[in-house]
Amino acid sequence: MAVQTRTEAGVERLDVSAYEIATDGPESDGTLEWDSTTIVVVEAHAGGKRGLGYTYAPAAAGGLVEEKLASEVEGADAMAPAETWERLGRALRNAGRPGIGAMAVAAVDTALWDLKARLLDLPLVDVLPRAHDSVPLYGSGGFCSYPLERLREQLGGWAADGFSRVKMKISREPERDPERLDAAREAIGDDVELFVDSNGALSRQEALAWANRLRREWGATWFEEPVTSADFAGLRLIREEGPGGLEVAAGEYGYVLADFRNLLGCVDCLQADVTRCGGITGLLQVAGLAAGHGLDVSGHCAPQLSAHALCAVPNLRHLEYFHDHVRVESLLFDGVLEPGEGELRPDRSRPGHGLELKRADAQRHTA
Repeated sequence: MAVQTRTEAGVERLDVSAYEIATDGPESDGTLEWDSTTIVVVEAHAGGKRGLGYTYAPAAAGGLVEEKLASEVEGADAMAPAETWERLGRALRNAGRPGIGAMAVAAVDTALWDLKARLLDLPLVDVLPRAHDSVPLYGSGGFCSYPLERLREQLGGWAADGFSRVKMKISREPERDPERLDAAREAIGDDVELFVDSNGALSRQEALAWANRLRREWGATWFEEPVTSADFAGLRLIREEGPGGLEVAAGEYGYVLADFRNLLGCVDCLQADVTRCGGITGLLQVAGLAAGHGLDVSGHCAPQLSAHALCAVPNLRHLEYFHDHVRVESLLFDGVLEPGEGELRPDRSRPGHGLELKRADAQRHTA
């Protein structure tokens, strides 16, 4: 019987770059307006291979990688991303690990996992503890700034493409939302689930009133951040007092494990963003915490990076196919996955996650 030898390589260096992509129109949700998206890309080198990771964060996250994290990675065992992850967390003790620190770690960690897979010449999904072959999606956009026709076109388009669930933003101008919700339901039909996201714009009592109305009038099944995700008592109130069949979700702003622990008992489904919660290593910890409390995990955004990572989450619900990130990843990377029947399926014919930076195209968007 042939003996498989272990690949050994030390990480040689990290390359860091940042790009800013303009949106394809004005965008807003319940609490924020924006016109561009910034992505910080990290590339890790070892053994003639290059691993790629990224986070959706201010360009300053790249500076944090260069100042605080690169020296912790150089010379590290490229086959042990989780070991390196522990050192990265310690290196940020005085700089601050939650927030932008966790996002910087996420970019490095995902690059290291991709590097390991490429050194092994295996798809990332098979290097991780694969529990699924594909990841269910929900289409996400429906910004408050959209005119009704754009809202119908976008959400209805996902429904026509086989998505069984779509999400829209609400609560910037609550007086306009009934008309917008009517348009959304008309566009997607009765058989597609309607998700809504207030992005923490409502008070507790407002959110509770809307929860009942959303379920009764539009058949909504998912109410994301009805109140700010820092209001644990408010989330718990909506979950416990709201109507049956309408799940409360939060967690996209979870950075360290304690952030997710604080949400236990407050949500029906725990969201996690691989580009915010410390990368793949952090995501697997969040998934374990959720599983221990009987909760499913829903992936937040970054669909191309999340597809491989979330296949390693046994208690996976679905992944957010977010309009802005779909555009950014298609513009910057070769090897992007295309949805089929409302799912993303990792390409197991390519090593790592299969993404390659389109350098000439990316250069035009340097932040």
